[in-house]
Amino acid sequence: MLTKERKLHIMSVLARDGRLVAKTLSQELGLSEDTIRRDLRELAATGQLQRVHGGALPSSPAVADFSVRQNLAASAKSHIGQTAAKLVQAGQVVFLDGGTTAIQVARHLPGDLTATVVTHSPSIAVELVDHPGISVEVIGGRLFKHSVVSVGAAAIEAVTRVRPDIFFMGVTGVHTDAGLTTGDAEEAAVKRAISRQSGETIVLASGEKIGAVSPFLVIPLAEADVLIVDGALPASLADSCNRSGVSLILARDA
Repeated sequence: MLTKERKLHIMSVLARDGRLVAKTLSQELGLSEDTIRRDLRELAATGQLQRVHGGALPSSPAVADFSVRQNLAASAKSHIGQTAAKLVQAGQVVFLDGGTTAIQVARHLPGDLTATVVTHSPSIAVELVDHPGISVEVIGGRLFKHSVVSVGAAAIEAVTRVRPDIFFMGVTGVHTDAGLTTGDAEEAAVKRAISRQSGETIVLASGEKIGAVSPFLVIPLAEADVLIVDGALPASLADSCNRSGVSLILARDA
């Protein structure tokens, strides 16, 4: 089997099964594990999959640049944002993450809502400039341009002084085993700090993030409180949420 054929087969297995075990595939194809691992390394280097111990998992397309992500699953993100916005109650302190789905939450907050939104995203702050009843607190730090959010020690220190009622968290991967992941270590650290400070962590996850994995863990799936999705989950992920006590909200039915 040629290298190109092997790689196409690897990607088809990932699409079909949601995971790949190098030893199993090497036995199936009658090839050495070293050959399969080399293919996995090369595919991972081009962002086509995420390597894990013993094999690989699907990589997330949601790690693309901000401008690209704005057009990715736009309708689903709007539905999720609309659903999430309905969960905010008057007088609450809400931490709104950065990202294209979180922007949809900001856009759908009711015009008569009185609340406080804390964010480390300039994009979110700008969205709420004309909202009459929302007070906006902006967390500073070093701007991570990929996601247009503040990261670093200054951001984490500021986060520790806030106790939000709700944290609407954006991620790039939601996976049964790998948990809630994103593509940058510092961004993951800030999200993790916010989640620990918040009364409730609500994860916003459009379809391209489901079953996908990015390099850096934010928190295990079980540490989230609610997962808002735009479609049915794979049975294994739905079962994992149920066992862990993570509530599922289907955006289009909300």
